[in-house]
Amino acid sequence: MLLETARECGVPLALEPLHPMYAANRAVVNTIAQAVNICETVDPDRSGLIGVAVDVYHCWWDPELKASIAAAGQAGRILAYHVCDWLHETGDMLLDRGMMGDGVIDLPAVRSCVEGAGYDGLVETEIFSAQNWWQRAPDEVLAICAERLRTVC
Repeated sequence: MLLETARECGVPLALEPLHPMYAANRAVVNTIAQAVNICETVDPDRSGLIGVAVDVYHCWWDPELKASIAAAGQAGRILAYHVCDWLHETGDMLLDRGMMGDGVIDLPAVRSCVEGAGYDGLVETEIFSAQNWWQRAPDEVLAICAERLRTVC
């Protein structure tokens, strides 16, 4: 089992629920609650080796988001936190993610939930943006990411 290999190597595994738009061809785990349930099933002793990645792009829509994040935190299951934004007028569901603050996600509220659930790890930005951010100079993108992490997230 993969969990045994992770245990032997001392490497944690994070399940990342993906937005339901990917249910047909990429993922059947679409909510944090589903991911936590899988973690509890395969690792009821809560070894710290299996948990969830909270990716705002994939979970912001969930009406149970706040409760699911709290439950994941209570179970010690939050292993990663990813930020970007969901653009109102997106051109590509995979490769048109917005820079934090350019879209519709209430990023401060989600971060408050994640931190309130006890997560104090790294914040990873995932700006998959083939037609916008990937076309810009890396120094510009990094500077804007840093500024938005301080002011928007």
